[in-house]
Amino acid sequence: MSLKDKMYKVIFEAETRSGRLFDVVLIICILVSVLVIFADSIASMRAQYGALLIRVEWGFTILFTLEYLVRLYCTRNSGAYALSFFGLIDLFSVLPTYISLFIPGTQYLLVIRVLRVLRVFRVLKLVKYLGEAQNLKNALEASAKKIIVFLVGIFTLVVILGSIMYLIEGEENGFTSIPRSIYWAIVTITTVGYGDISPQTAIGQTLASIVMIIGFGIIAIPTGIVTAELTSMQHIKGSSRTCAYCSEEGHDTDAAFCKYCGEKLI
Repeated sequence: MSLKDKMYKVIFEAETRSGRLFDVVLIICILVSVLVIFADSIASMRAQYGALLIRVEWGFTILFTLEYLVRLYCTRNSGAYALSFFGLIDLFSVLPTYISLFIPGTQYLLVIRVLRVLRVFRVLKLVKYLGEAQNLKNALEASAKKIIVFLVGIFTLVVILGSIMYLIEGEENGFTSIPRSIYWAIVTITTVGYGDISPQTAIGQTLASIVMIIGFGIIAIPTGIVTAELTSMQHIKGSSRTCAYCSEEGHDTDAAFCKYCGEKLI
């Protein structure tokens, strides 16, 4: 293997000792950096150690930026990695620090780095979880059209219910506009129930009761859609091997080619 391929196996895979060591060190750095962000958000800590916390955070940002650039260099298709789930997370885990130079406070968005700890599933060789994660992803993709249709239907329903409630209650009871009435319908049908506005008339309260009952049934629908798709999915067995071209994981340990794009595995 070339030096580039060797670097790829260390950085992207956890099948080797050096690969596992790299991921363990990376995860420790991620957790420490998130703790630094937490500390910086505490006023007393910021007042006493503000300068130190800023320097440490910039140190981690530079380290993760270099790591991200090396990952782009090692992959055969840097564009596929950059647009993959982990590629986007790796990018967004460093951008807030640079953006904070122009928009103060955005550095706290760096807590997104905690998503990078998902790599612990590869480090601990919890292969079955990789398969289950792929099953969940496939189920969500298969359910997408049904859920979109469901959400469009819900949106239509809350618009109608909000408009009716606006006519029934009117501005004197807090329903000052149709958009505000639609907000009430959303809060009610999702059973959140903030209580900031509520119907005062008997007709309005009756309608509200009907909407609440409808809400209980509606909550179960998207859950049922995804559950049905999960049931139909076959369990996927794989390892932490990652395709250097499309950045997809979960290939069998004895696989020679990527099952997603067909490229030869390293």
